[in-house]
Amino acid sequence: MRKYKLTMAISFFLSTLALTAVAETINVRMEAIESDLVIDNNGNKQAMWTFGGTVPGPLVRVKQGDTIEFTLSNSADNEESHSMDFHAAVVDVLDEFSAVQPGETKSFTFQADHPGVFIYHCGADSMAEHISRGMYGVIIVDPAEGYTEEFPQPDREYVLVQGDLFAPGTSAADRTMGNNWQNALINGKVFHYDPVHDTNASLTLEAEPGERVRIYFVNAMINEAAAFHPIAGIWERVWDNGNPKNVLYGMQTVEVGPAHGMIFDLLPPADRPTNNALVDHRMKHALNGAITVLMTYEGASSTKGKTDQLILR
Repeated sequence: MRKYKLTMAISFFLSTLALTAVAETINVRMEAIESDLVIDNNGNKQAMWTFGGTVPGPLVRVKQGDTIEFTLSNSADNEESHSMDFHAAVVDVLDEFSAVQPGETKSFTFQADHPGVFIYHCGADSMAEHISRGMYGVIIVDPAEGYTEEFPQPDREYVLVQGDLFAPGTSAADRTMGNNWQNALINGKVFHYDPVHDTNASLTLEAEPGERVRIYFVNAMINEAAAFHPIAGIWERVWDNGNPKNVLYGMQTVEVGPAHGMIFDLLPPADRPTNNALVDHRMKHALNGAITVLMTYEGASSTKGKTDQLILR
């Protein structure tokens, strides 16, 4: 027993040392911006609240063990207070996540100890209004051990964030209760990547036949879960919360709750071109904007789903 305990202690020490050796300090700065944004492929705009002027906000990607030094600036031109709630952080909700008044700036630091895909969002009152107006984004925390047999390296990676669109002028109270809900947004637009249901859509996801396509899916809807399904495909593997230890195999439809994220891998056939529709199988959501087309063919884009093209805008 003593030898076993000593072995475990040495193993823990070495793993901790490895984390410390590769850990970095990452500086992340964002600005809260209230502005009119295009919310569909027809160019229609709506008053939105954002991190950095886009919905979703900037993608943050770090390694497990990294320290994030975060700064939020609330523009003096804004009317509302805003805040930052990183679901990847273990801090004090009354301290680090407190509201920032217009014209002010707040900084805090946290360590990304847990691997996965996490939402970040504004937590200022009313949280339902701030999130449903577009104040959300994604932080990916890659596992310290990197890729393994159980968590293989993908050929393409895409981030999809599903959010709400309410009718203009909907109050915070009505948003909280789901009243005046109109559409589902995928990365900020209705039918963003679906030229089948919206001929004005100019973007789709792309891959070569046989490539491992990894989807980082985050549900930013304030009340409802998403039933994520790849029409004409099977999720080869799914990692709940994006943690390599939480793996499922051969899944057809997976429930993703509000403010939750998962990693989904799809393996299209290697011997032919194919198309998949990545949908929220709740028809209310799918037929009101939550359909994404993945086109798999030889000669697919060499940049989509790679480097800085994980969120197609």
